[in-house]
Amino acid sequence: MAVAPEMPANIMAFFDTPTPEAWLVEASNRVPELLLDHANCELKAASTALGFLYRYPDRTELVQRMSRLAREELRHFEQVRSIMAELQLPFERLTASRYAGSLREAVRKEEPQKLLDMLLTGALIEARSCERFARLAPRLAPLLGKFYKGLLASEARHFEHYIAFAKSECGIDEAAIDERLVELKQLEAALISEPDAQFRFHSGTPL
Repeated sequence: MAVAPEMPANIMAFFDTPTPEAWLVEASNRVPELLLDHANCELKAASTALGFLYRYPDRTELVQRMSRLAREELRHFEQVRSIMAELQLPFERLTASRYAGSLREAVRKEEPQKLLDMLLTGALIEARSCERFARLAPRLAPLLGKFYKGLLASEARHFEHYIAFAKSECGIDEAAIDERLVELKQLEAALISEPDAQFRFHSGTPL
């Protein structure tokens, strides 16, 4: 039996709700769909990072970091597309999943709460991606398993950046940040554990 790669300690400590076993089994059996949504996720992650540049161009440290993050996400997109090409899997654009749509709907409209929520949801998405890469890697074919294992460090680093900017860029008391993070974590935990009719990289327990 393959040994699971070590999950980054910050990710292991962050989540109270692990990915359901049923989703891992489903994902292992639906690799083409998994890769297609993964490619879409990387593209959307790059777009999200660029969005911070357009919305907050005056925040120097934030835009410099997000510019680098966008380039890294695009590199991951290229890597997933290369694997898809090797497997002769076509690419197509997918609509937002229940997971992404629900987290986006939870973002408040007024500043600085909007910036805070965008950063915290970014952290949640990066952390969950890392957790799923770690749990999936030993279940997949060697090529894909090695690739997913290689993404762990960057996803964990992106998570840390989002959390750090939530604390440094919003001018909100850290206790209030922690309280909001607890609320969003509860929403995120429900989205990945409750029954879900749609299979995606961040979907819930398969029906």
